[in-house]
Amino acid sequence: MKCVGMTLNLKDDPEVIRRYKQYHKAVWPEVLASAHRKGMKKSRIFLLGRRLFFYFEVPDEYDPVADLEPDPDPRCKLWDEIMRELQEKVPEAKPDEWWAEMELVFSDDA
Repeated sequence: MKCVGMTLNLKDDPEVIRRYKQYHKAVWPEVLASAHRKGMKKSRIFLLGRRLFFYFEVPDEYDPVADLEPDPDPRCKLWDEIMRELQEKVPEAKPDEWWAEMELVFSDDA
């Protein structure tokens, strides 16, 4: 099992931030089921200003490119479309990244 940290920005608009938080008070069951099928455990999203930090644990064979692709389920695709309307890449993101993967620099797995 490994832990992953990723970052993304919300658009710089208080209404966008409010909507994003509202959606995440009741994440659609299909979206949660998709994440669990991909092996995601203990997922958390933190917000500071408009910067999001996404933390989750996954099996060692997790592939961030393939496993973060939207699920073919229509509800998961719709969720992804709605979220992308509210989000924007961070300047540090690679050209092929939406959520930019962060480097783990410390872990206390005691």
